[in-house]
Amino acid sequence: MSTESKIYWGVGIMSVLILVGSFFMPGNPSRKDDVPWHIEHPSPDSVRVFGLTLGESSANQAEERFKEEGKPSLFKSADGRLVAEVFFEQVDMAGLRSKVVVTVAVPETELKEMYERGLRMAATGSGKKITLSPDDVAKLRAMPISSLTYMPGVRVEEAMFLKRFGEPAMRIQEKKSGAMHWLYPQNGLDITLGGGEKPLLQYVSPRDFDKLLAPLKAESENKE
Repeated sequence: MSTESKIYWGVGIMSVLILVGSFFMPGNPSRKDDVPWHIEHPSPDSVRVFGLTLGESSANQAEERFKEEGKPSLFKSADGRLVAEVFFEQVDMAGLRSKVVVTVAVPETELKEMYERGLRMAATGSGKKITLSPDDVAKLRAMPISSLTYMPGVRVEEAMFLKRFGEPAMRIQEKKSGAMHWLYPQNGLDITLGGGEKPLLQYVSPRDFDKLLAPLKAESENKE
């Protein structure tokens, strides 16, 4: 490797380190809820993260908060389950560009109707992706979000998560991928680490945490 290449490589590494440090170490974000560890509980069984209250805030409000027009889609899993999501590809908060996916709380009957009215269908690795009609997109944006998945744009050491979130109530490892789930039921939070991927932080209302936990327990080995 040439000296010039080493210099550029070193600058690249330092930029990433500064980016991670500015996000996960103490700093002055423009809003206190720009960071993923700022979790509020408007009521004992609810969660507010990034200024959005799960089960109450709409997908429209998520677009306003993230200053980005999300990409709504309907997904049908291999086992036939339908899920409506809105994807935000370039969310910039606290100096770090990340991706966010919000799941929208659509009643089962309406999900089926949206599926029937879908304009296009494409195969994905785990099922099918359905392009919704414009009317259904408008309906989706007005509905409340039930969960939020935050994907930092950089890899983060476990020590950083321990510093910000504390020890998890339990750890569960996926048998197939080896990914480890750190679970915080009181905050409705599942942090997924390892498995060759960047971390994922999934938030649900504490009252819905068992729905998140049950499949992990069924398909994984417990590492408490």
